[in-house]
Parts: sequence; structure tokens; C-alpha cells
Amino acid sequence: MQLYFSFKSVSLVFILFIAACSVPEPAKEEVSPTLTLRIMETTDIHMYFANYDYFRKTKTESIGFVNTATLIKEARSEVLNSVLIDNGDLLQNSPLGDYEAQIRRDSILAGDTHVAFKAMNLMNYDVANIGNHEFNFGLEFLKASIEGANFPYISANVYEKSKNDEVVNTFLPYLIKAKTLDDGNGHTYDINIGYIGFVPPQIMQWDKSHLEGKVFAEDIIKTAQKFVPEMKAKGADIVIAIPHSGLSMQDHKEGAENVALMLSKVPGIDAILFGHHHRLFPGDPTFDGFEHLGINNKTGKLNGVPAVMPGFFGNHLGLIDLELTLSDNGQWSIKESTVSVRAIASGSKRNDTFVDLAEADKAVSEAIKAEHEATIKWISESFAELAHPINSYFSLVQDDPSIQIVANAQIDWGKRFILGTELDGLPVLSAAAPFRAGRNGSEDFTYIEAGKVSLLDVVSLYVFPNTIRVIKLTGQDVKEWLERSAGQFNQIDPTSSEPQYLLNDSFPSFDFDVIDGVTYEIDITQPSRYNTEGHLQNKSAHRIVNLKYKGIPINLDGEFLVVTNNYRASGGGKFPNIDGVSRETFEGPDENRTVLRSYIQAQSNMNKGAGIKALPDSNWRFKPIKTLAKLDVFFTSSPSLKAQKVSENINAITITNPVRVNKDGLAFYQIDLTAN
Repeated sequence: MQLYFSFKSVSLVFILFIAACSVPEPAKEEVSPTLTLRIMETTDIHMYFANYDYFRKTKTESIGFVNTATLIKEARSEVLNSVLIDNGDLLQNSPLGDYEAQIRRDSILAGDTHVAFKAMNLMNYDVANIGNHEFNFGLEFLKASIEGANFPYISANVYEKSKNDEVVNTFLPYLIKAKTLDDGNGHTYDINIGYIGFVPPQIMQWDKSHLEGKVFAEDIIKTAQKFVPEMKAKGADIVIAIPHSGLSMQDHKEGAENVALMLSKVPGIDAILFGHHHRLFPGDPTFDGFEHLGINNKTGKLNGVPAVMPGFFGNHLGLIDLELTLSDNGQWSIKESTVSVRAIASGSKRNDTFVDLAEADKAVSEAIKAEHEATIKWISESFAELAHPINSYFSLVQDDPSIQIVANAQIDWGKRFILGTELDGLPVLSAAAPFRAGRNGSEDFTYIEAGKVSLLDVVSLYVFPNTIRVIKLTGQDVKEWLERSAGQFNQIDPTSSEPQYLLNDSFPSFDFDVIDGVTYEIDITQPSRYNTEGHLQNKSAHRIVNLKYKGIPINLDGEFLVVTNNYRASGGGKFPNIDGVSRETFEGPDENRTVLRSYIQAQSNMNKGAGIKALPDSNWRFKPIKTLAKLDVFFTSSPSLKAQKVSENINAITITNPVRVNKDGLAFYQIDLTAN
């Protein structure tokens, strides 16, 4: 018995030991997958596909999609997962765009591929949004052009009436595409990416002649609030908003143009790709100091939402890198995000610090070669002569020859337009703005040598394909028009000897209208009557003084005709009473550039080889400031030797010595406002 029990005891211990050894380990918790996604954006290419400055007739590495394409390929190779998106303002601006819209128009309408897509189709875009300038050549041309893209186009806030009188989207409003993402550990996951695009509703003003009665545009924010929940309900894991819209710090109003900040407050939007303003976000100092509004210019966040704006003309690529995690309820969410912009070049050739950061892509260069070379030939054909050079270096600070020649052409056309009509006999004035005054960098100025004139020179003087308009106004309307234009300048303190910067950089130069046919002074010791959004902000302020017509004070109740363009006449720039409705407007059949070309040719022929003269008539100036202080007022313009040479002949303007330039390569000039 004793032996038996001993054996059982041993057996029992052995069994317990084996049992203990065979107890399974606790199950390991499954770790939620983490994925990375790189979102790449191009925007505001404006038909600058070649690394070529058409106006200077020279190669440049500081602009051009052929260089951006190299950045795209590099950025794509760095990550496992990426998408590529274009945000519009693609088809218009450079002479290449004009060549496609004018010379090759019939071919494109017949189904030939627009040169933009011969290039972009090589880059595997996922989706593209429509910008406001896409409408400049009409709906028919726009639709025919984007047919050549092998990627979809979207725009959510443009509508039309169907044959059944139902309101429908003119374009695909949004898109939800499944994307297979690799986690880098041998696993893949399908996520649904939603893309939704928007265009400024102001297209209905800016391109009224092309769009009225055909389509209409709704408020961007209301449209987002309508469609984003719908996209989420249809399974979009993340939603990328693509507004062709800038960043405004103003309170939102329905129909606003620049709404990137307000979009960041729309629930369900996970990332924002914006543009339109031709600036950089993050990084542009213009956006510093607005953290209280939710703008983080260092991290690229708008109210915590990652957002990017990558410049213009292909000079930068925008990047948003997302880290995505899968929650317990099966929903993908953004854990981390990083926002950046990459430049195709740094520095400036002028101060020998220029660095080419992205060589031109050979395949893209070859794809656009035929149209690019044909454009150069087309715009180089001469048709008239100039008696003296024309430049726009100082068009923001004094009466200027590049604006004067446009004004002369428009007044000449306007007088002939009203001849024999009920308008005949009314004073004809002209409103024209400096289109090339440095807004797009240190080379964004016009300089035309004396002698032969080509189509390129006309384009350099008048960049946009606007059509001509005449507005019937009162003298008071003319004065308010000029008050709005005078927002171009910062207020100058006449008692201060500290350096004061003259130009309001948030005011686009194409809204600085000079009205010819009257004379006036601008008193910049006064605050601006209107803010940058065109709203009356200082009722008692009056910068426009000594406004006269034919040497006597203007009759504020009298009638005047102002020749301008469709953009301004339809409300572009938000000028008081200039909205296409409040005042009677008459449409001309021609483009402003055609009017300018015809005038130059006719005047050149009349002068029988002597060439056309377009010297400024000094119809406006700054009101001289009486002060005991030694004023130090400065502004920026071209650093070129030609600009410096021009400044030597202007008593009130001197360049800094030694020459200093800012981060954009623009040189600092001083201006004497006490006796100009």
C-alpha cells in the first residue's frame, strides 16, 4: 500500500506539472494598423509649363511645370502611398494659353488634346479642381479642354438647369475613390478618399458674358455643408477639400471669394488644398500673427486642419503627410499631419545665390515642345513701332507709360464706340491697372524697347484676355472708384522720421485702377476709405483730392463714361457701384488686347515710321506732404539695371545704395513725397 500511494503521488505531481506547462499564454492584443498618405498639390500653373519666361524671351528655372514634375516624381518616390491633385487656374495667363485658346481653338474643340494635358497626363494625377480662370475662354472651350485629361475634374458649387428644369451640378461635384495603401509591413488596406472642389462664386461677375444664362454659382461654405455629410454617408474615410480660394482673415459673408479658413470649420473635412492667392502656406509672412483666428503659419494648420497653398506658375509643390489609424469602430482617423511646400528653385540669379532645386523633366518638356515653340514664333511677329521704351517699374507710385498706352487705346475706342449714339458727347474716361508690377516676383515687370513691337509686347502690357466694357457713371462714382483704388497704399505718418513702407502688399496691383481723362491727387496721410475687401471702413476719410475734369473740379452729379474690362465692370475687385447691375454697362465686341493692338498699329502707321508715342500725361500724383520731419518712405520694385536706369530720370525716386533686396528679390527704393 505504501508503494502504491507513493506511485500515485508521483504520478499526480507529474500530471500537474505537465498541465501547468501546457496552459496557453494570454492572447496578444491586436495593434491598430497605421498608414501614411502623402497628398501632393499643384495650383495656379496658369499655362507656365515650360521653364521659360515668354516676356523676357529667356529660359528660367524659377517657374514652369516641367520643373514641378521633377519634384512630384521625387516626392512620390519617398513614400509608399500618395495622391496628386491640381487645384485649377491652369488654362489661362501665359502666351502658351493664348495660343491654345486662339490659334488651336478649333482643333481642341474638335477633340485634339490641349497641351496642358499632354504634360499632366504623364504625371498620374488622381483628380483636379476647376479654377476661376478656366472660364475665361467660355464653357465650350473649358469642357473640350478637360476632355483631354485622363483624370477626373470636379467642382461642387457650379450649377445649371437640366432639360427637365431641374437644378443639377454642371461638373462632377465630388469624387470618392478607393485607394489601396501599404503599411510597409506586407499588409494593404483599402480606404475611401473623398475629394470635393470649389470655385469662387465671383465667376458669375468676372465671366458674366460667358456664363450668364448658362450656369450659376453658389456659396462655397453652404455647398460644403451640403455635400461633405453626403460624402461621409457614402463611405468616404477621409475628405480632402480643394477650394480654388484664398485665405482671408475677414469675417465670412455669403458668397465670399476667399474661404479656406471657414472651410476648416466645416465638420468632416480632413485636409484642405487651396490656392488662388499666389502665395505660400505655410510660410508667407502675410499669414503671421493670426493664431487667435486659428491660423498656424508654422505648422500649416487652419483650426487644426492641415492645409497647404503652393504658390503659382509651378514654382512650388504642396505636401500634406498624414498618419492614419484605424479605430475600434472601424473608422480611419488622422493621428498626425505634417504640411510643407517645396520650391523648384531658391534665391535669385541677380545676386548669384540662385540654386536650381529641380531640373526640367525631359518627358514633360518633350510633350509640350511643339506648342511651346509655335507660341514663341507666334508672339514674336512684329506689327508696329514704338518711338520710345515702355516700362512698368514704377507704375504703382507715379503715372506710368505702360498704363498710359492702354488708357489712350481705350479712350480712342470708347469715343468711336459711342459715335452717333445717344451716348455721343459724354466725357469718355479710361480705367486701367498695372498688371505686371512685381506681384509674381522680381521679373514680373514690363519693359519694351523702342522699335519693333510684337504681339508679345501687347500681351506684356495687357496680360488678361478681358473683353472691353463701358460703364455710365456719375462724377461721384468716379471719385469713389478712385478711393477704392487708393487702398493700394499704406497710410503715411507725416510727423514720423521712421522708415515707412508705402505699398499695401495685401492689395493686388491689378485692382489699382488709374482713371485717365481726369486729374487728381492722392493724399496718403489719410486712412484708406475702403478696406482690402472693398467695404467702406472710414466714412470720413478722403484720399482723392483736387479731382478735376478739363481743369475744373469734377461735377459729382455729371455723367461720365468709363472704358474698362469685363472683370471690373462685372464686380471684380468689389468697387463701389461697379457690379454690372447698379450702373448701366455697355458691352464691346473685342478683347482689350485687340483694342490695344489695333490702336498701336494705327498710330504707328499714322506716324509713318516714326513710331507711336505713349508718354505719361501725369494726370495723377501723390499730394505733396508738408512736414517738418524728414520722411523716410520706401517701396519695392525691380532690381534690374534697366529699372535703376529709369529711376535716375525720376527726381523723387532713388534706389538704396548699396542695392538691397527682400526675400522675393525685389529692390528697395525711396520716394520723396514732400515735393513730387
